[in-house]
Amino acid sequence: MGFKLLFSGLAITLAFVAFVPYVRSILKGRTRPHVFSWFIWGITTVIVFLAQLEADGGMGAWPIGISGVLTVAVAVLAFIKRADISITRTDWTFFAAALASLPFWYLTSDPLWTVVLLTVVDLFGFGPTIRKAYESPHQESQLFFLSLALRNGFAILALESYSVTTVLFPLSITLACSVLLTIVAYRRRMVFA
Repeated sequence: MGFKLLFSGLAITLAFVAFVPYVRSILKGRTRPHVFSWFIWGITTVIVFLAQLEADGGMGAWPIGISGVLTVAVAVLAFIKRADISITRTDWTFFAAALASLPFWYLTSDPLWTVVLLTVVDLFGFGPTIRKAYESPHQESQLFFLSLALRNGFAILALESYSVTTVLFPLSITLACSVLLTIVAYRRRMVFA
């Protein structure tokens, strides 16, 4: 139990380590997050947190819950600061799917299928940010997405119960952050080449 608490604490610390400089960067106008990606990620992360709690994820779910709240705060800040607000029809589809997950969970009474649906939606939520990162690689923070990947790794280690319901989301987000980091690093080299 002691290691689980340590890993959960490390994951929560990494969430703040990631979000505090990211928020500062938004406030200074250096980072312009895609508003819809962040709203989608916020909604899905909070709902997955609730599903992880139901599936006995315990203290391993705490970093996901805290990150969900912080993610919604970034979405609100991005909207207020008028960051990237280009919204496509596909963005609306993903947003609707994220909202539809709650009735889906209620109807199935099974958090697994909700987590599967939300993980897919969350991964699709990376679409606008990946598109933006490809076009403007200097407007995304590599440290932020690296911190999120590490945070999710520690959150997985902190889980009190391992199942598809508790592991799928943080593992998928770790992989998505890694892909985004690779794209940003590649495009930054190409822009200067």
